Amino acid sequence: MAIDNYRVLTEPEFGTMSGLAKASADWRRLAHNVQALAAVAGVPMMAMVKADAYGHGMVPASRVAVEAGAASLGVVTLREAWRLKRLPDMADTTVMAFFFAPDQPGLAEVVGAGIELGVSSMLQLDAVTAAADKAGRPARIHLKGDTGMSRGGVAEPEWAMVAEAAAKHQAAGSLVVVGAWSHMACADEIGHPANAEQKAAFERFLGTVSASGLEPEVRHLANSAALIADPETRYDLVRPGIALYGYNPVPQVAIDLQPVIEIRSVVMSVKRVPAGTGISYGHTVHLEQDANVALVPLGYADGVPRAASGKAEVYLAGKRRRVLGRICMDQFMVDCGDDAVKAGEPVVLIGAGEQHPDADDWSAWAGTIPNDVLTAIGSRVPRLWNRGLVPREDA
Repeated sequence: MAIDNYRVLTEPEFGTMSGLAKASADWRRLAHNVQALAAVAGVPMMAMVKADAYGHGMVPASRVAVEAGAASLGVVTLREAWRLKRLPDMADTTVMAFFFAPDQPGLAEVVGAGIELGVSSMLQLDAVTAAADKAGRPARIHLKGDTGMSRGGVAEPEWAMVAEAAAKHQAAGSLVVVGAWSHMACADEIGHPANAEQKAAFERFLGTVSASGLEPEVRHLANSAALIADPETRYDLVRPGIALYGYNPVPQVAIDLQPVIEIRSVVMSVKRVPAGTGISYGHTVHLEQDANVALVPLGYADGVPRAASGKAEVYLAGKRRRVLGRICMDQFMVDCGDDAVKAGEPVVLIGAGEQHPDADDWSAWAGTIPNDVLTAIGSRVPRLWNRGLVPREDA
C-alpha cells in the first residue's frame, strides 16, 4: 500500500490533566526553601535538580532555584546538563554533571559548552582531557575523592596519582580543576561514627590535592542532611537535594522547609460493597462491614508505591481514609465507610494541608525515603507550576 493511502490520525485535545490527576508545584515554596537553606549554609549553593528535579520538573525548578539565589545547578547526566545549558536564560549559569562514561559520545561538545564535570577516576580524567583537546578549550572539572561512601570517587590509594595527573593536564592547558569534593554516607544520622571518619578523610583528600599543586576554587561535601546538621561540612559550597523540595532528612534539627509539590486525583467511581467482600488482587483485605468503596485512577505506574498497600491513606471528602487492598498498576480503592462520596470528588495523595498525607507519610508506609516517592511520580501525571516566576517549561 502506498504511504499516501494511509490516513493521518490526529489526537483529540485531552487537556493538561486528562481529568484524572495532576502534580502542582508551587514556585514560591521552592524559592522559600532555597533561601532558608542558604541562610543556614552561609556559603554558595549548588541546587540539585537531577532526576527531573526530584520529580518536580527540571527546567522550571532550575529557573526558580537560580532566581532565588542558587549559584549553580547539579545534575547527573550529560543530557540533563546539556538541556539546561542550552536554555537562553541558563546559558551563564554554572551546571555540573556528575556522571559520564569515558567513551560517551558528545563529551567534547559538553566541554565546549562550558559544562563542569565531576571526575571520579583516571579513565574519566583521560577522557575529559581528550575531549578538551578536541573542543579547543580547557575542561572545568571537580575531582571527587571517595572518603568512605565506597561508591563513586577516586579510592584513597589513588588520590595522589590522579591529582598529580590532573595537575599536569592543568599546566598543559587541557583542564582547570575548579572543585574538590566528596559525598557523605550517614549525614542524616547525627553522631554516626562514619561522619567524623569521612570529614577526616576529606581533609586528607584536600591535602593530597593541594600537595599536587592544585588550588580548587571550591571544596564541597555537604548534601541536604550535612548542610542542615553539620556546619563543619559546608566548606565553600553546599549541594542540597531533597531539602530544596521541602523535606528535612534530619527532622531533629529544625528548619523552615515547605513541601513544594501536591499530587491530586479524583474519584472515578463509587460502589456499595457488602461485608465480607475481597478487595483488589489477592483479596488481601475483606470488608468487615458494608462500605462505599471509591476507585481512584492512579497506581504504581504513576508512582503510587505498591509497597504502601494496606497502610496508605489519602485525603478525601474532608478526612483521611485508608487505601483498601493492593495498589494496582493504574488504580487503587479507598474505604469511605457509609459516607456519601461521589464520583469527581478530589483526592489528595500528597498535599500541604495539615491533614494531608505528604511524602514523609508515603515513605513510611512504603518503607523507603521521600526521595524515592517523589522521583517515582510517573509521566502520566502532568507537572503544573504556578504562573509568575516560571512563565513556561520549554526546551
